[in-house]
This record gives sequence, C-alpha cells and structure tokens, in this order.
Amino acid sequence: MSTHEGGCLCGAIRYETRGEPVRVTICHCRFCQRATGGGPMTNANFELSALTVTRGEPKVYDHRSEGSGKLVHIHFCPDCGTKLYMTFERFPGFAGLYAGTFDDPSWIRLDPASSKQIYLDVARPDSAILPGINAFGEHAAAADGTPSAPHVFDRARIVGEAWPPGAD
Repeated sequence: MSTHEGGCLCGAIRYETRGEPVRVTICHCRFCQRATGGGPMTNANFELSALTVTRGEPKVYDHRSEGSGKLVHIHFCPDCGTKLYMTFERFPGFAGLYAGTFDDPSWIRLDPASSKQIYLDVARPDSAILPGINAFGEHAAAADGTPSAPHVFDRARIVGEAWPPGAD
C-alpha cells in the first residue's frame, strides 16, 4: 500500500496518508476560492482511517457550508495558518486533504471514474474545465443525497466560454 506525506509551510504539522484517494474533487465554490485565495481547490478525499497526523496538532475551525448547511471542520497549522485538510458533518468518516499540502502533489491522479468538478456555476470565468471528468453546476448531490446529472466535455474548455452546458 502506498503512503504519501505532507504538511504545513513551517513544518510544525506533518501527516501521512495510506492508499489512494477515494475521490478527487476540484471545487470552484466561493468557500474554496476564499480558502485558496484564488481559483478552485483540489481535494484528495480519503477515509479518515487512512490519514495519520505524524507531527504536531492541527487547530480546527468550524464553518457552516452555504450549500448544505452542514459543518465543515477545517484543520490547519496554528503557527503558520496552512489549511491541511477538512472533515465533514455531511460526510462523516472522510477527510478532504488540500492537495497542494502533499510533499509531491503530482502523484494525485484525476481518474474519470473517481474525480469530479463541482460548483462551476460560480467558478471564475477563466477557470479550466477538464475533459472526461464529470462536471456539475453545483454539488454532485443535493443536500438530501439526490445525485445531480453530470456534464462531461470531450476537450478542455474555459468556464466563461462553455458553462453552462450548451453555451458553446
């Protein structure tokens, strides 16, 4: 089983994951734009049991999601402020790791079967929509769990030119 390490900017917090992510989510929501200070956030989502904090102790900020109304628990370094991962009231037992906090984030693969792009309705107009990856205007499932219908593009597009579907 593969292991991958990561941590915060100052090195006070270190973590390790075991195995592959259950899902990779590229999220364009306003929360993620604020959390990254720019465009979308890429989350590598693991079962919580596959994540071990190996050094330090993250501080937790609880944020109520505007989409689901559920709490999102943001785990971050109390020294440098780096956001490392999130846990979710809506998805108990899972952690969404900020992909850029891995020592080598290039190992994370976007597989069409386990990846998605969400909240394209509020994405920056210059954001890329990746081909072959399910794309959604909002979340992939409503707050009650009802799945949303995805759109899949056959080639890379720019949100401002191709979203919503049919705009091209």
